[in-house]
Amino acid sequence: MDLQRDQVLLVTPRDRRPGPLTPGMDRQEAFATEGMWSGFVRTEAGMVSGWHHHGECESVIYVLTGALKMEFGPDGSNTVEAGPGDFIYVPKGAVHRESNPSAEASDIIVVRAGTRKSTFNVDGPPPG
Repeated sequence: MDLQRDQVLLVTPRDRRPGPLTPGMDRQEAFATEGMWSGFVRTEAGMVSGWHHHGECESVIYVLTGALKMEFGPDGSNTVEAGPGDFIYVPKGAVHRESNPSAEASDIIVVRAGTRKSTFNVDGPPPG
């Protein structure tokens, strides 16, 4: 998408493009600029994503529907769980994986701030 200064743009669901790939997640890109990435992500009920991090990008996640469980930290031993209306902050370089423990699809909105590649798939979190 060609982003121009002082231009307000609209992206509808049909305008979204496939986002960076991580197994188990359907990322759809709305906007990507030099300093920000934003999009919609759907995870099916019972899904567990692959381990990944977002390099030099900070992320904020807003849960629209369903549930989101995030594992992180040494050996993936820390977790947070969020539901509709909750926000999650993910710092730069935090290795994590997401799952949907609910019986329905989970829809989330993600905004990342940073200037480099935004998704790195890895084998797992650092050991404890």
